[in-house]
Amino acid sequence: MGIEFLGMGALNDGTEIQPRSGPVFDREYAARLARVHEENGFTRVLFAYSSGSPDPAQAAAYVAGQTTSLGLLVAHRPNVSAPTFAAKTYATLDQVSDGRVAVHFITGGSTADQAAEGDHLSKDERYVRTGEYLQIVKKAWTERGRFDYAGRHYRLQDFALDFQPVQQPRPLISFGGSSEAAYRIGAAESDVFALWGETLEGTAEQIRSIRQAAADAGRTVPPRIQIAFRPILGSTRARAWQRAEEIADRLADRVKGATVFRHRRSLTDPENSGSQRLLRLAAQGEKFGTALWTKTAQLTGGGGNSNALVGTPEIVAEALLEYLKLGVDIISVRGYDTLQDAEDFGKQVIPLVRQEAARLGLGQPQSAEVA
Repeated sequence: MGIEFLGMGALNDGTEIQPRSGPVFDREYAARLARVHEENGFTRVLFAYSSGSPDPAQAAAYVAGQTTSLGLLVAHRPNVSAPTFAAKTYATLDQVSDGRVAVHFITGGSTADQAAEGDHLSKDERYVRTGEYLQIVKKAWTERGRFDYAGRHYRLQDFALDFQPVQQPRPLISFGGSSEAAYRIGAAESDVFALWGETLEGTAEQIRSIRQAAADAGRTVPPRIQIAFRPILGSTRARAWQRAEEIADRLADRVKGATVFRHRRSLTDPENSGSQRLLRLAAQGEKFGTALWTKTAQLTGGGGNSNALVGTPEIVAEALLEYLKLGVDIISVRGYDTLQDAEDFGKQVIPLVRQEAARLGLGQPQSAEVA
């Protein structure tokens, strides 16, 4: 299995520090970005979800036709369709891409963005629904006969898919969150548990919680752990930090006078536990260890993957290896110049991490288990 790297399947060149230069779905840019990831050592790319964005499943299908081996991780919210429809959609996409699809299920960290699509459940109820949703999707992918399902949110009678995904027994399922409910549902049902980058101590704490929740759910092998950072590279340490401060200045300009940022997330009082954790860490300081920088998270209200690793490729690679030693084996990165940063990270950091991880025996396959 080895160490895996997840990049961003962005559909345009806009980021937190720069407006997009073309259409929302810039097909030429999306294809070029995907090929940069494919040619520079990334395992897969994520197609994100928000209430008003282009449909990530269709965007992933387009990119599948522009690439040959790049994996496609498609974000999906359980509130937007029946689980049987999701099972069909991603099984079909797995056929279209010849077995390259994985799905990242999002319970939802913004009440406003959930409500924009008619979802008014409480956070706890959303997690209950997500748990049922994942059980149904997995059953639809793996059952060869018809089945029923009776839960709090879904009741199915005599359902079956007429076809299966290419991947057997099924495509990979990833999940994220930092609340007790997230640990409980994700550790029981997912193959990969995705975390936002924190200190080594904070990450180790979350990994222990996930592994305990997996054991409580009766799993003998817990989910694999993914961690996400914003890489800010420079040819020297000084140049990397100069670039980091330039990025922070541009972020500050974008959020100046605002109370909410992307997808109507609060800059000061976010609802989701992951963002709350990032802001608590930022309140303790800007720099931790050799490379971890929290200023980008502080400026954006801890929104999404927002803590940075700053330094030369060697410094960033060394920092990432410390997380691998904790049990992480999937590294997610997204730059502030999405395309150029993906190319630089792929050429300058990924080979260093893979080489040293192999030497240290990190990221070796676990015993096979499907949740």
